[in-house]
Amino acid sequence: MPRVIGIDIPDNKRLEVSLTYIYGVGKELSKQIIEKLGLNKDMRARNLTEDDIARINATLQTDYVVEGDLRRQIQNNIKRLVGINCYRGLRHRLGLPVRGQRTRTNARTRKGKRKTVANKKI
Repeated sequence: MPRVIGIDIPDNKRLEVSLTYIYGVGKELSKQIIEKLGLNKDMRARNLTEDDIARINATLQTDYVVEGDLRRQIQNNIKRLVGINCYRGLRHRLGLPVRGQRTRTNARTRKGKRKTVANKKI
């Protein structure tokens, strides 16, 4: 398994798909990186040479925010929203949907199991 920025990418998948296993790299970014480095998107990740892996590492670290840096950046943004007590920060703090989704139905994965309220008239 080739190791790119400390992440083991699957070696039996196409390079274009294998790079998406890195946090912050989607399909479009994967295509851009492969095109920039002049690699074949249809080749398998196990066929990468050490030189190719080094070039991918260098490109990801210099030109893009991925993995640990991206996770840290997102956490800092959420902490900032919670700290200034804005609406989105309150929603994060309460574990509710942040972007205007409905909560009457759905949103159970974030809110938890439904609790019945005592003495509620329907």
